[in-house]
Amino acid sequence: MTKIPINGGDTMDGPMKGHSELPQLPESLWRATTELPAFPRLAEDIETEVAIVGAGITGITAAYLLAKEGKNVVLLDAGRILDGATGFTTAKVTAQHGLIYNELMQHFGEEQARLYYEAQTEAMDWMKAMTRELNAECDWVEEDAYIYTTEEDKKKSQLEEEYQAYQKLGIPGEWLDRLPLPMQITGAIKMPGQYRFHPLAYLKRLVEEFLKLGGKIYENTTMDEQAETEGPVKLYTERGHHQVTCQHAISASHFPFYDGKGMYFARLHVERSYVVAIKPETAYPGGMYLSVDQPSRSLRSVSYAGEELVLVGGEDHVTGRSPCTHGHYEKLEVFGGNLLGASAIPYRWSTQDLITIDNLPYIGPLTSKEDRIFVATGYRKWGMSNGTAAALLLRDQILGRDNRFSSLFSPSRFKADPSIKNLVTQGAGVAKELISGKLDLSHAKISEVKPGEAAVVRHHGQRAGAYRDEQGQLFLVDTTCTHMGCETEWNDGERSWDCPCHGSRFGFDGKVLEGPAIEPLRKLDHED
Repeated sequence: MTKIPINGGDTMDGPMKGHSELPQLPESLWRATTELPAFPRLAEDIETEVAIVGAGITGITAAYLLAKEGKNVVLLDAGRILDGATGFTTAKVTAQHGLIYNELMQHFGEEQARLYYEAQTEAMDWMKAMTRELNAECDWVEEDAYIYTTEEDKKKSQLEEEYQAYQKLGIPGEWLDRLPLPMQITGAIKMPGQYRFHPLAYLKRLVEEFLKLGGKIYENTTMDEQAETEGPVKLYTERGHHQVTCQHAISASHFPFYDGKGMYFARLHVERSYVVAIKPETAYPGGMYLSVDQPSRSLRSVSYAGEELVLVGGEDHVTGRSPCTHGHYEKLEVFGGNLLGASAIPYRWSTQDLITIDNLPYIGPLTSKEDRIFVATGYRKWGMSNGTAAALLLRDQILGRDNRFSSLFSPSRFKADPSIKNLVTQGAGVAKELISGKLDLSHAKISEVKPGEAAVVRHHGQRAGAYRDEQGQLFLVDTTCTHMGCETEWNDGERSWDCPCHGSRFGFDGKVLEGPAIEPLRKLDHED
């Protein structure tokens, strides 16, 4: 007999089901199965009515909406379109965002909590209508969504309080003591009529329509952290090479590319999560599932090459603060294999998302004074509905229309409970990383780094990051993040250097993979 993990830590007796090897390198199923058009780098100064920075679900949807209203819109991205969080999502389109509604009621009141639900459902309805209007072949499927717990006491009590919040707010939901899945639980809430889809197939159609409306897209165009807001808004590409002049700008770039004294670096933290796509050996009963336990577990199916795969997700942690990131994939592999069997695992990938100090997204003018630059961030891993809701809200704000969700998502809000406590906690966490990284004395020798491995080393008396590829070539970089000076840590699951302070990520060669950093890690000379 083997002890079978049921939710990361809990076990039950039973035979170990079959499982397959993890892919050597991470790759998103969505990216692998979607051929996207390529666009040029911005190579001149331009003028437009609206400039949108960040070509994920928020940026693309907002670009389409504004172009449809007759606006001249330019969409810019530091890399390829849809190569950020949107390209690495689990793509659940749902208003069931974990244990959120009771928390919102306690901190913001019933009216605001209900508005949050309505914002999600309106976004979902709009997306559903668009799939039909555009004939988007994006595997749009209606599913029931479930949140569940395998624990007694605290987690079950929290789930019961969440169900009571559903009832008070008029949210459709059903309490369950069993799931269609072969696992033991202590309680669950079912929310009917939610959706799953192929996000890139859907957004590719929006991109095509945006281009037909006269929109322009520039890839591999990193925006500088500075902007001018006196008179026309002026944005600049990296190192000021080119200028973008506009009436309004939207930062849909995950972490805001321009802070404008909004203190976003102190009001957001970054968490990473993981997915393995398994070919199940036993029939999947349908539905989308999320545990409220820790470590978290997420399940949903997807059509792939005429077969059904199941996306097994979870294992959240603050970016840059996990000693073995590859181990998170392994735990999901075991969980999925034990639950359903896994005859093959064609894909694995990870992503990260930003979380605000009060768990509500920031959507609206950057600050009360910077009212022509807008921001959309902090989706807390629920970017499909929140990203669409953000685009709908920003369209109305730029066009001067009233929108009943403006106050709820305003980035200028600041609630004493729990915001001040969380702000202090997050600030202390960043300060700790700044100090501990500088004082870290656990360094390997460069000669000890084997092919396919990386390590923090001491080089000329300073902390450095060494990676040796499979051919034996050594890459040596300064591990100090170029954003605000925190020390990056090696991510063995993605082969990247990740910043624990604000989530910037760099390749083994120092190139920027994900902001807010815009400058690469400094390469170091070495004699191997």
